[in-house]
Amino acid sequence: MAFTCATGKHRRPGRTQRGTVRAAGIAALTTTGVMATVASTPAFAAEPTPEQTGLIPVVAAGESVVDQIDDQVAVQKQAAFEEAARQAAAKKAVEERAARVRAAREAERKLLNTFVSPITGSYVSTGYQASSSLWSSGSHTGIDFHAASGTSVHAVGSGTVVEAGWGGSYGNQIVIKMNDGTYTQYGHLSSIEVSVGQQVTPGRRIGLSGATGNVTGPHLHFEARTTAEYGSDIDPVAYLRNHGVNV
Repeated sequence: MAFTCATGKHRRPGRTQRGTVRAAGIAALTTTGVMATVASTPAFAAEPTPEQTGLIPVVAAGESVVDQIDDQVAVQKQAAFEEAARQAAAKKAVEERAARVRAAREAERKLLNTFVSPITGSYVSTGYQASSSLWSSGSHTGIDFHAASGTSVHAVGSGTVVEAGWGGSYGNQIVIKMNDGTYTQYGHLSSIEVSVGQQVTPGRRIGLSGATGNVTGPHLHFEARTTAEYGSDIDPVAYLRNHGVNV
């Protein structure tokens, strides 16, 4: 016959009772802990912040690198543009300088080959090798241009003055060694405006016509020569025409 002891105030609960209570306590603790955990866990409370995930800092860092690359590309493009502009400007400067040199050379070449009449708008009053007792050689060694006293006399071409002064029967005269190696002479001048060693160009006024020396009236005596000396004369009309001047 089995005996059952009543549970008293001070009696320890039985194994079955203890097990039941323990299970209930565990369940309660578990439920409370889970709820507390759920309530306090950020994953369930709200979406993760960027600082918590670390995603945005990475993206921001990537965008920063892209911006730096874009800036570098822009700087490189600007530098390339400026370098191209500099090279273009340098090329243009070289071309312009070369053009100026060519133009100067062309102008010099034209100047060397340019000839003009010694008296503007005049004509030949006495021809070359005309016979007369007025000349010691018996014939005219040059040509005379009609000109009143004080008319401007011009160098017919580019050259260097080798004589400028009194020339005996030629009166006041100028002799110029031309750049082509020939010589031109201008006689009977009333005044001389150049000196020995001076460079002259075509059309440069070198003096004024007059009636100095052995003359019967004012005019310009013009000679073309192979040397600076008397007696080396050549046909001055042919000489001028060969240089593009018709008289």
